[in-house]
Amino acid sequence: MINSNIYNYVDVLDLAADAANTRQQLLTNNIANVSTAHYKRKDVSFEGILQSAMYGKQSLDSKVKYVNDNREDYQPLMYTDNVDLSYREDGNNVDINTEEAYLAENTIRYNALIDQMNQEFSRMKMAITK
Repeated sequence: MINSNIYNYVDVLDLAADAANTRQQLLTNNIANVSTAHYKRKDVSFEGILQSAMYGKQSLDSKVKYVNDNREDYQPLMYTDNVDLSYREDGNNVDINTEEAYLAENTIRYNALIDQMNQEFSRMKMAITK
């Protein structure tokens, strides 16, 4: 068996895409509950967790390998945002314009991650065929 880390970057991108997918579900749920009394918006924290793993003096390859070897430590954290804040008298704190902006941003992020994965696979294919 050949020991290779060829998929390490793809695996980290996949981890980030999964987090973006989770965020997409939460944002659409927030939008669906914009009129639900006492509903509090939910979101996911992930970028900061992954970003902190990329700081340091080690090579990027070693950081990416570390994240892959410890994937359970780099899972998105779901949270309820601004529990004490309400925009309306019914206790709801979902602002539809903000949610739609977050949804658009997240869609762009997700598509960029998928594009990055496709580029990694293209590089692998080129290396194999040459």
